[in-house]
Amino acid sequence: MNLDALPPLRDVIARHGLGADKRFGQHYLLDLNLTAKIARLCGDMSGHAVLEVGPGPGGLTRALLGAGAERLIVIEKDARFLPAMGELALAAPGRLEVVQADALKVDEASLVRGPALLASNLPYNVGTALLIKWLEASPVWWSRLVLMFQKEVAERVVAAPGWDAYGRLAILTAAVSRARYAFTVPARAFTPPPKVDSAVVVIEPLSQAERFDDLEALRIVTESAFGQRRKTLRRSLAQAAIRTPVSSETLLEAAGIDPSVRAETVGPEGFLRLARAWRAAKDGQ
Repeated sequence: MNLDALPPLRDVIARHGLGADKRFGQHYLLDLNLTAKIARLCGDMSGHAVLEVGPGPGGLTRALLGAGAERLIVIEKDARFLPAMGELALAAPGRLEVVQADALKVDEASLVRGPALLASNLPYNVGTALLIKWLEASPVWWSRLVLMFQKEVAERVVAAPGWDAYGRLAILTAAVSRARYAFTVPARAFTPPPKVDSAVVVIEPLSQAERFDDLEALRIVTESAFGQRRKTLRRSLAQAAIRTPVSSETLLEAAGIDPSVRAETVGPEGFLRLARAWRAAKDGQ
């Protein structure tokens, strides 16, 4: 059997009894045009390991193999999908490796052995946690992430200051990468359809020289700043347990930020300066 001879995905789902499990946030994308569109966003896959998380019945997996993935590693927690993945592996000899594991606990760097591409229709219930794990990875093992989230999560990833969706996730993303919103995927494209639309985001890492390296400090100041969004930064930082020997106003002034503004109006670079100021004050204790 080869890829062209594989049965339709709906037949695979029926034959193996692969009804979507709400516990894992599973919604299957069976539209071959959409899965091919996602795979194309990975660019040239030759010479790269390609990683997919949560392949389910294998819709995107087929598209990635069809688009030229020479070494595709899929991580699947749900054992029900392993037989379907085994059939795909037989149809693409030597090109597909199946790993049964929890993606939140996997050491991706040891699997891919070099800069890798990652494409995934992420399970709704762990998508944000996985993204944060990959953004914070050090050393950076990925060269591009092509990820589908709930639309509201995708908007949080790419949001700019002043947007309702702007917050900690957008700032972390901007600190280590460049992200762009690729396209929206309507709920009706999925089986079963979720209650909300989804969207695909493409993320590429900044160079080591550009990347902000004190993510602990950034996490602390953004948690504090966005913990009370309607308050000024002077007040939200003063009431947060960030524990430095200087006042919140002194920290903000050191970062070149007006203490009377709210967190959602300050761009990522302002928060990077604030994180540096917090670290300098903390280390100076």
